[in-house]
Amino acid sequence: MSLAAFMGEANAAYYAAGDPLGAAGDFITAPEISQMFGEMIGLCLADLWRRKGSPAVHYVELGPGRGTLAVDALRTMRRFGLAPPVHFVETSPALRAKQGAAVADARWHDALATLPRDGPLLVVANEFFDALPIRQFVKTVAGWRERMVSVGPDGFVPVPGTVPCDALIPARLLAAEPGSIVEASPAIAAVARTLARRLADQGGAALIVDYGYADRAAGDTLQAVHAHAYADPIAAPGRSDLTAHVDFGALAAAAEGVAALGPVDQGDWLLGLGIGTRAEALAAASPTRRDEILAGLRRLTAGDEMGTLFKILALVAPDWPAPAGFD
Repeated sequence: MSLAAFMGEANAAYYAAGDPLGAAGDFITAPEISQMFGEMIGLCLADLWRRKGSPAVHYVELGPGRGTLAVDALRTMRRFGLAPPVHFVETSPALRAKQGAAVADARWHDALATLPRDGPLLVVANEFFDALPIRQFVKTVAGWRERMVSVGPDGFVPVPGTVPCDALIPARLLAAEPGSIVEASPAIAAVARTLARRLADQGGAALIVDYGYADRAAGDTLQAVHAHAYADPIAAPGRSDLTAHVDFGALAAAAEGVAALGPVDQGDWLLGLGIGTRAEALAAASPTRRDEILAGLRRLTAGDEMGTLFKILALVAPDWPAPAGFD
């Protein structure tokens, strides 16, 4: 099967099996590192909502994990008078249970299609797009071929397909050395198109936070994480979280009908919104937690941590102002 099909099936089984987050799981995300991350998201959305004239809106989160980000963002938004209905796009029963415990009045959706159509949407997608399936193309001596997954004597192995794929490779990468890999994600493009169409029709904005790059380049970014350590992404499907770096350039290009702003580095964006001031206030209120709070700040913003690898892209409906940090 194609690597994209393999990744889709593996991640569907993985997320259906239980809660992968936290110290006892496989990985940790920014909302679990510090409440300040969700607070800055909430602050940005509340400011945007006020500058638009405080319309009736819906809060939407794609892949909301345990609901931690939503709790922190919603608490912050309520301080500014924004208390919207909450919608989670989530298919994992185990994670839905955690989200329901965190946000009691949330409504769940299997896909974007069932989201409400009666008002603007304020959408957050934190580490959602990196888990969507990717296609990989490998340069062979005979040209570019799609990377497939087959079964060998010792289990699953990646192999090149037989169908020429040179027409799918950017011209600037066609002459890459044999063994080079180029990635693309029709799944990411499809979600971006659908999301942009809804924003264009209804109004609102989306904040997309993920690790990735601004334009497609040659390189294999597929990775697996198990028990907070890197693992072979092919060896044990369904037992590890499979992700790949997000091509923000391709995502923005697919989002037709809305303004795509950024991407900007996560560290710069958070610092611009005032996360440093918030950290000092939290540390002053809880002196015994000062080291923990400042460690969380550094992990979220430092260039050698998450600050530059993670980026934020904003999709903004026509006639809506640019969110803070993108103007």
